[in-house]
Amino acid sequence: MLGTLITASAATLAAGPAAGLLGYRQLKRTAFAKRLRITAPNGIDESGFVHIGGIDQWISIRGEDRRNPVILEILGGPGASNLAFLPRTRGWEQHFTIVRWDMRGAGFTYAKTGPEGQGEMSLDQLYRDALEVTAYVRARLNVERVLLVANSFGTITGLRLARNHPDLYAAYVGTDQNILAGGRETSAYDNLLARLQAAGKKQAKAAAEVAEMGPERAAWSVHQWSQFNKLALTTDALSFDTMKTVVIRSLWFSPLHTLRGLRSYLKAMTFSEQIAPQAASVDEWAEGTHFQIPVFVFQGAGDVLTPPEPARRFVADITAPVKDFALIEDASHFAAFRHPDRFLQLMLTRVRPVLTGTWAAGNVPEQPLYAAP
Repeated sequence: MLGTLITASAATLAAGPAAGLLGYRQLKRTAFAKRLRITAPNGIDESGFVHIGGIDQWISIRGEDRRNPVILEILGGPGASNLAFLPRTRGWEQHFTIVRWDMRGAGFTYAKTGPEGQGEMSLDQLYRDALEVTAYVRARLNVERVLLVANSFGTITGLRLARNHPDLYAAYVGTDQNILAGGRETSAYDNLLARLQAAGKKQAKAAAEVAEMGPERAAWSVHQWSQFNKLALTTDALSFDTMKTVVIRSLWFSPLHTLRGLRSYLKAMTFSEQIAPQAASVDEWAEGTHFQIPVFVFQGAGDVLTPPEPARRFVADITAPVKDFALIEDASHFAAFRHPDRFLQLMLTRVRPVLTGTWAAGNVPEQPLYAAP
């Protein structure tokens, strides 16, 4: 959903003085590559293609100690690989072994064969792929269950996995948590329309366009989904700053991506936008509010794309052995990557103790933990 916006922003960045810009980029990439080296005797740093769902898909596994809990990330976008954020989240790898998977239509998986080699692009297929990736990770790292961490569009699949497969996952952590409620949740749309209308003549054309779209996402075309997200993030100062200083800079200075690789990364996001309308009918309450594993949601306090209040209400309504909700202040969408230190602190103080403490031992508290509003 963010491919159009990121492509436009990256093009603006690349329009600067070529020699100086590329030289500085190379210096930063070299420094980041050095920072990413894992030399600990019990560490792991491996990546490559694994045959998943009938096609080769890229999987990265990194961590300083194989004895740490294992995280399987479910990326957002759709089609937005999280590998570009490796330098920003380097500190996470001291405490967790992190599996980052470029699912079909994303990152290196898309780059290998292009659009013709991605196979079926659907939420159902991504769900099946995720189960295969989970099986691969459990066998490769010799763990019984992994910790699911999903962001943005990936939270749709993440919640389904957590709800349906308590035997495979130790807990669920959602950030930039999507709550669609079968089309009933319209606060992001309502707030965007209000911002555009308040801007007067400056945003009159955009306001008319959004008003014509209406709040019913099931009726939106792929282009309208993309346009909505572009407007939501560019008309909010904190969100737009995050796009420029976190997302675009992470891509531009990524030690894993050449210039050709960046072009492929952006093409993948545009290609994967076709999945977005499939989410319009998802109703998190109807799919089930009972979870047999701990559930955590850590949301950007200023998120205008996936607002925190619907996520808070959903967490309040679910039953789970342990549940918790927390806001990350001074954060919009991409909260975990804007403030990776704060997100890590939440993981260490709220999630990891649950994995290694009473829940892991099978002694589930009678009353679930919940951070009240």
